[in-house]
Amino acid sequence: MITLITGGSRGLGKNMALKLAERGHDIILTYNSKKDEAEAVVAEVNKLGRKAAALQLDVSKSGTFAGFADSVKKVLSDVFDAVSFDNLVNNAGIGINAPFAETTEEQFDLLVDIHLKAPFFLSQKLLPLIKDGGRIMNISSGLARFCMPGYSAYGTMKGGVETLTRYMAKELGARGISVVVLAPGAIETDFGGGVVRDNKQVNDHVASVTALGRVGLPDDIGGAVVALLSPESKWINGVRIEVSGGMVL
Repeated sequence: MITLITGGSRGLGKNMALKLAERGHDIILTYNSKKDEAEAVVAEVNKLGRKAAALQLDVSKSGTFAGFADSVKKVLSDVFDAVSFDNLVNNAGIGINAPFAETTEEQFDLLVDIHLKAPFFLSQKLLPLIKDGGRIMNISSGLARFCMPGYSAYGTMKGGVETLTRYMAKELGARGISVVVLAPGAIETDFGGGVVRDNKQVNDHVASVTALGRVGLPDDIGGAVVALLSPESKWINGVRIEVSGGMVL
């Protein structure tokens, strides 16, 4: 089984890649600028006995997606002796925290490009390389359900991704391709400048509004991704799965 993860060189994407490799997946991961980090993840996957490759991709530039698809086709042949892959995880993203009244059009447009246009048009361009019966996973956020000040634009994009997921599931079902959206809660990573991980006040607040009494860890998300990309979960389709420990219930 071959899984392509965008933004797989660090944070949640890296954890997903390693957890999936432990369960027998070969991995194609993308990185934006830090090739060394991506190659380190490739080496870790190889140590687990699986094949891996890293490709550069700036998901904010949709005009490059056709060329990226050509690169995926080549690496499938050269590294994996394959013509298609099984799973696409649209994970790459950034966090921008700005009050609604102060959010700039430039910030808004950047979030549109990365969090909405990229899952739409990258998935579209990669469709010919995804196996019939494969799976696409889009990544949303708990912030599409509950609200925290400063994330009006980000949460809006993730709400769009959740609607997009239902349409993709409806239209791609004829090929047996299932589509789900996974929505993490607050996780201790370097995302958004590492605020959840490094700011004790924020960390304590998140824990206080989470039913299981703590902030999420990368392993919590990687484990959920493994479960949802397993054959046993194939009948789960077109729905949102929140992985937040019961945050803001």
